[in-house]
Amino acid sequence: MSPVSDKETIYSIIRGLALPFFVVDHDNKIIFFNEPLEELTGYSEQEVLGKPCHEILRSDICKDHCPVKETMATGRDAVNLEMTIQRKNNLPIPVRITTSVIRDKEGKVIGGLESFRDISFLKSLRKEIREKCTYHKIVSRNKKILEILDDLTDIATSNATVLIQGESGTGKELFANALHELSPRKDKPFIKVNCGALPETLLESELFGYKRGAFTDAKKDKPGRFQLAEGGTIFLDEIGEISKNIQVKLLRVLEKKEYEPLGSVQTEKANVRIIVATNRNLRALEQSGDFREDLYYRLNVITLNIPPLRERKEDIPLLIEHFMESFNQTVYGKINGITTQAMKLLLNHGYPGNVRELENIIEHAFILCRENYIAPKHLPDCLTDRFPSPAVKGKKLEELVDNFEKQLIEETLKQYGGNIERIAEELGVHRSTLWRKMKKNNIKHSIVEGLG
Repeated sequence: MSPVSDKETIYSIIRGLALPFFVVDHDNKIIFFNEPLEELTGYSEQEVLGKPCHEILRSDICKDHCPVKETMATGRDAVNLEMTIQRKNNLPIPVRITTSVIRDKEGKVIGGLESFRDISFLKSLRKEIREKCTYHKIVSRNKKILEILDDLTDIATSNATVLIQGESGTGKELFANALHELSPRKDKPFIKVNCGALPETLLESELFGYKRGAFTDAKKDKPGRFQLAEGGTIFLDEIGEISKNIQVKLLRVLEKKEYEPLGSVQTEKANVRIIVATNRNLRALEQSGDFREDLYYRLNVITLNIPPLRERKEDIPLLIEHFMESFNQTVYGKINGITTQAMKLLLNHGYPGNVRELENIIEHAFILCRENYIAPKHLPDCLTDRFPSPAVKGKKLEELVDNFEKQLIEETLKQYGGNIERIAEELGVHRSTLWRKMKKNNIKHSIVEGLG
């Protein structure tokens, strides 16, 4: 068989392949464009021959990061890379592409091949699954979470006090917000108070307000959060941190629906639905005498226990996609997906900071990623360097734990610019505990002051 007939035979074979693909020369100009790709794009082969592939595909990534050009330069194939191309009529088509090099008999690279798989159906299926797994901004397919969501409407329509328990970062505020949005009070205010962020005297005036002259700087009357929430819902986060004095006043609101602002002799009525949350074990606090028994039982009418992220690993891919979609709408730019290796690291992580930590990790990756896919190199070091180095061998467990605790606090100090409230919240400890651990680990206050 002559070389000409060899070439014709090869072309007749590849033209019959059902997989859409094209072939480019070393200058990225199209030299072959098969019939399935004609059907996918709306272009005929004659319209595209000799033209750069990015002019035809008009992909969201081709101009800055051409996969087939990179494959020809490096020899590394791209496999199942997601991108969006444009049909001739400007209709976007989500596809997965695979690239490979074409070599001559001597092994020299003379071109590249790029194949396509239309994933429009897969994208719409993903969207449908995401929509089904998203309820009032709560993203989950976890059995325990779904059981809570099944009861959420019934709980919301009542006026019963709700206690939401879960580790820091599990999304307790989202559940509180959903309860308000589903309730008959949804058109009234939803007021949030972080009880652990305020000292006792300030917290009391924030909750109940004060009258002019109640203390030195009280130049005029100020409404409290209960008054601002009138007719609506008040969400008291970190309820386990409040003092016994505040506990007594809150119990009065729960039992009698009334309170007195600081400096007032007049009783105010409170038409407010109360939702509280804590990352601490209220039952244990009650048994130890740090939390009033009568208040505990008043708060514990309905309890929602939110599982930590390590117990709902099936939610991680959904949450990653949710956060990526959110960050793609910000100044960070456009990222199309995440590599398999990076996903494996994220699935294997323990998430002491739960969903909030995962969101921070994805934001970190968006800041560092200058490509179209998040790879392991874009993730924080704590995910990629997860095993102790040889330097730690021979050290006692207590020493290792202390070193890790010190490093974690120092890193979080830097991350949040010395904001003690944010740092304590991120680490899931009370501010007084944080100060104690800083003193124990000889972390000077000047570090905080210098960062602030």
